Amino acid sequence: MSLWSLVSHMPPEHFSSLFGEFPCDLRSLLADWLENQPWEFITGADSFCTSAAGALLSAMVEKLRSLAGGNGQQCQVLQHISNLENTYRRDPLRLVAIVKGILEGERAALLKRDRQLPLSFHRRQEELKFGLDLQRLQHRVGEIQVLQERWKQMGEGTRACQQTKLQESQLKTDGKLQGNDLPALILEAMKELEGAKLQVLKRLHIWKRQQQLAGNGAVFEENLAPLQKRCENLVDIYFQLQQQVVAVGGELGSDLLSRLLERLNSVLSALVESSFLVEKQPPQVLKTQTKFQASVRFLLGARLLQASAKPYVVKADMVTEKQARELALGGYGTPLSESTGEIVHNTVALEINSTSATSCATFKNMLLKKIKRCERKGSESVTEEKCAVLFSTDVTLGPGNLPFHLQALSLPIVVIVHGNQDNNAKATVLWDNAFSELERVPFVVAERVPWEKMCETLNLRFMAEVQTSKGLLPEHYFFLAQKIFNNSSASPEDFHNRSVSWAQFNKEILPGRGFTFWQWFDGVLDLTKRCLKSYWSDRLIIGFISKQYVSKLLGQKPDGTFLLRFSDSEIGGITIAHVIRGKDGSIQVENIQPFSAKDLHIRSLGDRIRDLAQLRNLYPDKPKDQAFGSHYNKEQMGKDGRGYVSTAIKMTVESESSSPFPAQMVLSQFRAPDEGNMSIPSASPFHSSPPTLLPAPVSTTTTPLPLGPNVVFGCQSLSPNLLSYRYLPGDPMALVLEDLPPNPMDEEMPEIAPFSPASHTSPFGTLLPAPPQLLAASLGNNVDLPSEDEITQLLYEAQMEEGLQPPTQPCSYGDPMANPSW
Repeated sequence: MSLWSLVSHMPPEHFSSLFGEFPCDLRSLLADWLENQPWEFITGADSFCTSAAGALLSAMVEKLRSLAGGNGQQCQVLQHISNLENTYRRDPLRLVAIVKGILEGERAALLKRDRQLPLSFHRRQEELKFGLDLQRLQHRVGEIQVLQERWKQMGEGTRACQQTKLQESQLKTDGKLQGNDLPALILEAMKELEGAKLQVLKRLHIWKRQQQLAGNGAVFEENLAPLQKRCENLVDIYFQLQQQVVAVGGELGSDLLSRLLERLNSVLSALVESSFLVEKQPPQVLKTQTKFQASVRFLLGARLLQASAKPYVVKADMVTEKQARELALGGYGTPLSESTGEIVHNTVALEINSTSATSCATFKNMLLKKIKRCERKGSESVTEEKCAVLFSTDVTLGPGNLPFHLQALSLPIVVIVHGNQDNNAKATVLWDNAFSELERVPFVVAERVPWEKMCETLNLRFMAEVQTSKGLLPEHYFFLAQKIFNNSSASPEDFHNRSVSWAQFNKEILPGRGFTFWQWFDGVLDLTKRCLKSYWSDRLIIGFISKQYVSKLLGQKPDGTFLLRFSDSEIGGITIAHVIRGKDGSIQVENIQPFSAKDLHIRSLGDRIRDLAQLRNLYPDKPKDQAFGSHYNKEQMGKDGRGYVSTAIKMTVESESSSPFPAQMVLSQFRAPDEGNMSIPSASPFHSSPPTLLPAPVSTTTTPLPLGPNVVFGCQSLSPNLLSYRYLPGDPMALVLEDLPPNPMDEEMPEIAPFSPASHTSPFGTLLPAPPQLLAASLGNNVDLPSEDEITQLLYEAQMEEGLQPPTQPCSYGDPMANPSW
């Protein structure tokens, strides 16, 4: 987005005073082009600045001529061209000053309104400055070339006089030089080269920092081609200047020559060593015995690497934080003495791609076989211990075959040996990525940071993990602040200047809970990413809100008003809070037992909301079908392609006064035409063993029977035939089997007369059918029951049709009185 596109929508009085000699309509015509020129960095009136200003005037005229060809205001554009050439051709620096003033005034007006400028603007300014500095250097090298020719033509006496003047002036590295003598120009060029080097190094550090922030979800422009171009251009100028210094070295004096050569070598070393970097980082949470990938790139490799009989090899080693710190303080020039871990497949050739002009080493199958833990500080856990992968190689560069030992350190890595360490390891990485400084000693990071920065980090991570454009809102930050600081009475303003510590983030257990703040927040991230992305993106979930504040919001709302909030007491749960009318007519707010990701995979959140008739309006007053209609799944009706009649799961919620069970899941299930007559109660979701195939009792009423903690299985008005097997894993719910229509395909099966639900449970909560002895006793002698052999035969046939393994021993109920535990 250009500066003009923002300013032009502001009231004219904010910037109209800027335009006089340079008309506003001309500014509008040139819009983006004007902002993409280095007007603001042309300072001074030397030959380079005058030349650059003249070049900008010529470029502006050419731009207007191209616009005149396809513009309806051709006459007006041509008039502008005439005025520009007549007014500024003799003094192009005046045009530079006018345009500079206009751009500065526009920025000031925008800053007054928005208090900040777009990030793209700062990036463009940096690119313009570097581009102009490079032009200045090339101009300076050209001047040196001209003076060098003149210097050769001078007599010895004249050269001696120039050398004496140079010594008398006692030129310093950062001194202001006057005149056009060759030594002065070389020193000035050397100073500008060092300045350009600093810009390149700074830009490389910014790229690395942006790469680190990308680990938390920040947008990252990872294309290294522009940076490689900068390095190559600067190295080309370096070699030109070096040749000129060596050519006139005898005339500069040994002292000045040695200092210049030393400074030149320092520039080259800094560029070469900094241009060897990690392009693709290894995972920052790394599990042992797990394969991983990484790649390094040498930006100057395609330009400087000399042909070698053996390919250059890059090696990867694991280093501790202490080793990384020692390497950094030594300038990454000392080879590593000992690796702290064993990495398999840790050597790769440094290859040059002639097509893309890049030099890379790609590690595709590395594996950390083992890690040697170092001594930890105080209460530091293994998931707080940071290490890194060090990539290193030895190369020879340039025409002189200069040897270099190159090293590049990866971002901090936390090594884990088990998946249950992943959550805490991610917290360490998140904190380090977010709050480390641009150029730091590895891997020093602040122990306490401003709460506002913490909010930015949480929002960045949330949007990246969920992959949504809808971030956290101020009210969400308020709830999170109350949670992490354990202060529910403070106002939002009370948290503005607070700082949060690493211990509060992921070491201290939240009061009354069994987890830390990060562990809870990461659970919300995972749940939203897996099951709730579309709901969050549609702003249907308030989410981050306390149960107490929910009661305040819903307290005055009509029956059926509801909202969605993340569970405050469980990790990775979302609950529905809704308004009901109590028996005494009072308004009550109830919170349904939280749903986990496992629950929502069984039945989606939208379908659960549709199931509950008592939910009518999403807070504040939006009808639920209007809010969630697009999230409902289409219910399958009729038979599927295999001839099976479809089934459906429904959720119900019982009030506390009517049922001891908080929630039920209803299974509407119908016989398939080709299935055996049998029914298998769902196994308890808390048991890992598969459900046991047993005959189901038949009931004329709904009788909830306990299967386990908060789990219910009921049978309702079943026909004499038995139901087919369906296993539904899930969290505490109830299964209720509804009426089954008769099916002519089942007429050949032996019918079983209705009997009462005289069933019982095993010690493990598994529903068992009542033995025939108890059934006969409950039904009297007027009902003929199938024999045990008939029931066994039915089970065998049904299991064979379902492809299940039939029992190896005949099914027998046994004597119920022989097992008092029943």
